[in-house]
Parts: sequence; structure tokens; C-alpha cells
Amino acid sequence: MSMLDKTAANAQPFFLGTFASNCSGGMTVTKLPERWVSSWDNNLRLAQLLDEAGIDFMLPIARWIGYGGETNFHGNVLETITWATGLLALTRNITVFATTHTAANHPVVVAKQLATIDQISRGRIGLNIVAGWNKPEYEALGLTLPDDHITRYGYAQEWFDIVRALWDRTEAFDWDGTYFKLKNVLGDPRPSARLPILNAAGSEEGRKFAVRNADFLFTPAIDLSRSRDEIAVLKQQAIAAGSTVDVLTFAHVVCRPTEKEATDYLEHFGRANADWAAVDNLVRLQFAHAQSFPHDLLALIRDRMAAGHGGFPLTGTPEQVADGITALHEAGFRGSTLSFVDYVEEFPYFRDTVLPILEQRGIRIAAAAMQSAA
Repeated sequence: MSMLDKTAANAQPFFLGTFASNCSGGMTVTKLPERWVSSWDNNLRLAQLLDEAGIDFMLPIARWIGYGGETNFHGNVLETITWATGLLALTRNITVFATTHTAANHPVVVAKQLATIDQISRGRIGLNIVAGWNKPEYEALGLTLPDDHITRYGYAQEWFDIVRALWDRTEAFDWDGTYFKLKNVLGDPRPSARLPILNAAGSEEGRKFAVRNADFLFTPAIDLSRSRDEIAVLKQQAIAAGSTVDVLTFAHVVCRPTEKEATDYLEHFGRANADWAAVDNLVRLQFAHAQSFPHDLLALIRDRMAAGHGGFPLTGTPEQVADGITALHEAGFRGSTLSFVDYVEEFPYFRDTVLPILEQRGIRIAAAAMQSAA
């Protein structure tokens, strides 16, 4: 069963996961030699550390070309469906998402892949749906990125409607839609339970798609006062659409015994040694083709891009990092991903120092208690 089951009696008050460990550099656009290496061995080691610690999920980025610069940030990326399958076969509790671009993956194939992984994982696979935004990646795949969000999300809606039909219907059917014409298709096997669905959306059409279809909407936390209002609106939109949605965000952790150690390291990797050419390529593409980030906060976002891909900064002592996570919880977020310069090297300190504080505050339930309840 997925650890992201929001209806479970023992569901975590605040979900925690990791983001982008399948990508070179992770979420850190730095030139430092200790930056994250997205090898299979590193990902498996991380997954097993997270699993043992009771972390809820791992979320990958599906990427087909890098962002250039000196490091070609995200140039080396493990494909997400095969990555998730391998990790789920070798872990016991954690949920792992497969991130899937609707334009590059046929819904009948994806429905079958995820139903297969559901059996391998005993119900711990999730689906992160990407409607598309990165024009150079479309060009690399020989595809054309529609200029308008209405077309992108219209396609994504029909794509996901087919996936759900394959998971829900027990008899073969035809499909005569706008984008797909299918004959005599049947989903067998089907998942054992409803998979958690995630979608990151910034545009109006994207948000409509997310509140209709997703369990979790994934969005940046740039300004928490703005986030609080935004989350309230999203929840009302979901109610009006006859659904419920929770909101997740992403954060970058620099946790050290003293605040000075943490801020000095942030300055070292995220400013003095940032790959600014890659950062500028990333920002240019995000602002040209996506609406994930508020455009009026460009300067702040550019600074945060190097030190966490635009994620909420959790920098300081264990107590200060716990305060930041508490603030996200109080703003209405249901959970957050975490990233580190080197996930495997830095996560154990977070596990040993920050998680106990969050458990004392009632924001997290200890891993042992969760596993005994299950």
C-alpha cells in the first residue's frame, strides 16, 4: 500500500520525499566535484536509506536533454519507469513515482507498465503526469510543443482518461477521441488499488487539470504568505470540481551543526561555484515555456535556482531546518520533497537530527510506529 494514502488512519501529518535523484546534479546547479552523481548504485543506496528511515516517497524528473553550461546540468538522467521499477523491487515501504510525459508515452503502454509495477511493488507505485513545457525536449524527440496550454492539457486529459478507463473497465472497448482512436483495448492486469497521482501545474489550464485529476498538486513555495492563499484557492477549486487535492512543494536542505557552517556552504556551492550558464538556460526555458514560477519574483528565483532548482531553502541548524518545514506545514502544504548537494552523504544527518524534532512537534510519525501500525 502506498505510504501516500491520505485516507489511512496512520497517514503522516506531513509527507516527506526526495526529488530528482535520478538526474545528474539532483536539484543543485553547481560545479563542485561532490555534486550528486545520479548512478544506479547511488540511487539504490539512497532509496534503501529513505525506506529504512520512513520517508514516504521518491519523485524523479523525466528529462531528455541537459541544460548546458559547464556541467550540462541534468544531462545524465535515469529513465523514470525503469528506475522506479528497480527501486520498488528492492525496497519494502516507500512509494516511488514514475514521471511520464503524455506526449512521449502512449497511454495504453503506460497503463500496462504501471499495472505491472503495481504487482512488483505491492501497491507502492505513483504516477506524476507531465503535460509538457520544455520546447527543446520536444524538438529532440521530433515532436511539436503546442503553443497554448488549452491544447496541451486537453491532450493530457484525454491521455489520462484512457489510462483510467484501462484501469477501471473489465471489458475491451473502443476509443474515439480528439487525439486518440483505439480499437478493442483492454487493461489486464489492472492495479490492485488506486495509484497516487501527482501533477505540477502553474497555468490556469494546468491547475484545472490538477484539481480534476490529481491527488497532489506540486508547486513552488516562493513566498509562504502567497502560498497560503494559493492553497486555499486550489482546495476550493477542487471542491467545485467534485474532488479533493493536496498541495506538495519542494525544498533544498543545507543542514549543519551551526548556522554559519550551513550558510557558508550554501555560498560555496550555490553562488561562488554555481554553474550560472546552466542556471540561466534553465530560467530562460522555464519562463519562456512554463508558468510554474511567479514571474514577478525572477531575481529571487534565479538565485534559488542554483541552490535547489527554485526550491524552498531549508538552511541552518537542525532546529532551523525543522522550523522551515514547520512553516511549510502551517502554510497549508501537505508535504515537501527534499534535495541535497549529495543526498546519500547528507541525508543521514537530516534523519538523525531533524526528523526527531518533527516527531516531537507532531508533524511526523516515527518510522517504527508507522511500520508497526501497518
